[in-house]
Amino acid sequence: MLKSLLKLAFVGVIWGMSLSIGNAQSALQTPEQFLGYRLGDQFTYHGRIVDYVQYLANQNQGKMQLQTYGHTYEKRPLLLATISSPANMQRLEEIRTNNLKNAGLLAGQPTGGKQPAIVWLSYNIHGNESVSSEAVLQVLYDLLDTKNAQTQKWLENTVVIIDPCVNPDGRDRYTMWYNRVRNQQPNASPWSWEHQEPWPGGRPNHYYFDLNRDWAWQTQIESQQRAAVYNQWMPQLHADFHEQGVDNPYYFAPSAKPYHDAITPWQREFQGIIGEYNRKQFDKNNWLYFTRERFDLFYPSYGDTWPTYQGAIAMTYEQGGSGRAGVVIQKSDGDSLTLAQRIAHHHAASLATVEAISDKVDKVVSEFKKFYADAQIKPFGQYRSYVFKTKGEEGRIKELTQYLDRQQITYGYAKAGGSGKGFNYGTGKTESVKYETGDLVISAFQPKSTLLNVLFEPNARLEDSVTYDITAWSLPYAYALKGAAFTNRIAMSAAQPAAAKVANPVTPNAYAYIAHWHGVQDIKFLSALLKSKVRVRYSEVPFELNKEKYAPGTLIITRTGNEGLREKFDQIVTHAADSLGIKLASSTTGFVTRGADFGSSSIKHIKTPKVAVLTGEGVSAYGFGEIWHYFEQQVGYPITVLGTDYFANVPLHEFDVLILPTGSYGKVLDEKTLTKVKDWVKAGGKLIAMETAVNFLADKPDFAVKKKAADTTNAKKAPDASELKKYANRERESISEEVQGSVFRISLDNTHPLAFGYGTTYPALIRTNALPHYMRDAWNVGTVKQGVAATGFVGSKATAKLENGMVLGVQEMGRGQVVYLMDNPLFRAFWQGGKLLFGNAVFLVGQ
Repeated sequence: MLKSLLKLAFVGVIWGMSLSIGNAQSALQTPEQFLGYRLGDQFTYHGRIVDYVQYLANQNQGKMQLQTYGHTYEKRPLLLATISSPANMQRLEEIRTNNLKNAGLLAGQPTGGKQPAIVWLSYNIHGNESVSSEAVLQVLYDLLDTKNAQTQKWLENTVVIIDPCVNPDGRDRYTMWYNRVRNQQPNASPWSWEHQEPWPGGRPNHYYFDLNRDWAWQTQIESQQRAAVYNQWMPQLHADFHEQGVDNPYYFAPSAKPYHDAITPWQREFQGIIGEYNRKQFDKNNWLYFTRERFDLFYPSYGDTWPTYQGAIAMTYEQGGSGRAGVVIQKSDGDSLTLAQRIAHHHAASLATVEAISDKVDKVVSEFKKFYADAQIKPFGQYRSYVFKTKGEEGRIKELTQYLDRQQITYGYAKAGGSGKGFNYGTGKTESVKYETGDLVISAFQPKSTLLNVLFEPNARLEDSVTYDITAWSLPYAYALKGAAFTNRIAMSAAQPAAAKVANPVTPNAYAYIAHWHGVQDIKFLSALLKSKVRVRYSEVPFELNKEKYAPGTLIITRTGNEGLREKFDQIVTHAADSLGIKLASSTTGFVTRGADFGSSSIKHIKTPKVAVLTGEGVSAYGFGEIWHYFEQQVGYPITVLGTDYFANVPLHEFDVLILPTGSYGKVLDEKTLTKVKDWVKAGGKLIAMETAVNFLADKPDFAVKKKAADTTNAKKAPDASELKKYANRERESISEEVQGSVFRISLDNTHPLAFGYGTTYPALIRTNALPHYMRDAWNVGTVKQGVAATGFVGSKATAKLENGMVLGVQEMGRGQVVYLMDNPLFRAFWQGGKLLFGNAVFLVGQ
């Protein structure tokens, strides 16, 4: 498999492929000459950015290649410009493959002359942080300008790869809005219309995902296509250009703490070096800036951390402005911030970055080579092997191995069964763990071992608790895997066994086809059947048939009820299963050895639900996007999106399921509208409330969920001297009550349909600092019990608010149900283990 992964070829259409050395046209147009306006006068549409970049490629065939590496969901092109000296461009493919050989990702020894450093610059990953795609036009021009002796010298030591706009869909959402509403003479008042960006904003992509949180998980099409090309190059440096609040000065490296333990001394040192090069430029221009604050290097799925864990030196650049700033805005100190100023800052930082790498090229290349050499013989971290159960877990293992393939992380299978002392992900303890022949084994002795260990380590150790994002992400939890991390090497097969292709035979005399209920592939299968008008049932109780055991949730597709499909019935069912790799069993009888026969009241018919989800003002764009993406891109089931601005007038009787993403519902669901929703539930509807939507419903009439009362024990007691707070510690005091994305091993009532397909525990990624009480007269399906250990940071004052709390619950209300999800199982689409749970809520609960 590794060989096939490393048969690397450029993808997409390429302009300027000729590598013949020639003089660039002396009349190379500046951005202003090409666009017809000065950079900073207005925002440039993505299409015009593409036009200018293509123009530069056509004018500079000896110094620049332009590649379309993919397209967005809205079919806008994703581009990469590769720029270097004519001599380097002549041997560009050799430079690329030599770099992969240095990393051990390609067999053989490097050839040719001196190896330049590879620099990758990414602009505009957040669509409304749009200044960077303006600045990149000037950066491209300066790198290609033959009269600029300084940049031409840098290019002798570097290959510069530039992504001029990572998120074209989000950028155009912002620029189209802004150019439509701006005044002819830009208004600097922060209260002006042009500074009040409407919901959902241009920051996310088409499905409202934050692409800068998706570098490692690669759930979005933009991330997947970009990562594939990134892995063909493996640059020594990656810089990511952003914006922040209007009043903030410019931010550049060194990054803030915490740094992950995996970051090498050299990578830490170069954070300071890159800061020094930027400092000189900013001091020379008397520009304000700050370093070592706020933007840390810990969570692995940022544009500065994912490359760092792959040996690069990586950093975030942050310019004040973002979606509020427009062409000019008045700051709170009375000064104004212009688009031209913002462009100048990102332009200067871009060139300072290239200069720094050029000046330190030999050290940069040698340290990169050392990073990968160490990874293969003395990998970072305490664990040397990760082993996961495959039998009965084929669906989850397939999802994991597909992910590992994208990351170029190699794996194999246990040669023999055995046992050893390891960290058991199921119990959270270091203990004796057994494994079997054929279990999946991932060895830490490989080129990508640092990334592997960061993604799989049970507990990521924080050197500082003030961090920017979630603090737990271990993939065995995210995929709900059964296995362990071992401190020793586990013998594995040298080659991966070929996966047997699933080909389910058509069984004309079948009384029923049967499918296990394990993961998201099974949701896809059910979706395909329901869309084909196949009637599907599921079992509420375990049963045994033909010496095989089936758990609750097992799908039963009987010929009875599907007579209208005639001879197509068998073909529809088997084809859907084959296409998804699902192994079907068939039965010639409705009688089972143990459990409920197929005509029992415990065998429930799954109604084809008409699903609606709320979106618009008051709803979290991210929360809605995760649901939208789940139905459209992951399980392929139709949904109706309802706007909050007209929701009060929607005839709810036309829908079976209504989903409330996390959000603020005070204005959306006023008393009259909420009563309408309750009446719909009582008449048989199903309401699924997620995260803060649960908090909104708490304590309201007819809803079983109740908030925990505040502790007033010491409310009137004056603090003594030891309890007095210090102003300088205010940030740390505030996080003592926070939960920063921590994994809790919650207890499950897996006899309830909401938990079908799971065991008695589930690793939930909790991001709230308080959970509701256990509910009375309702089903507390998932709970956090007292003393349950968590992975990740939990503030000292938050524990009591979480213990003995409800995470997942179902309330019967009249003939309908309310499903409460305090944990978001669809968070950022990377928590694979939760996707079945959400499917249970939609398709199984209440049938």
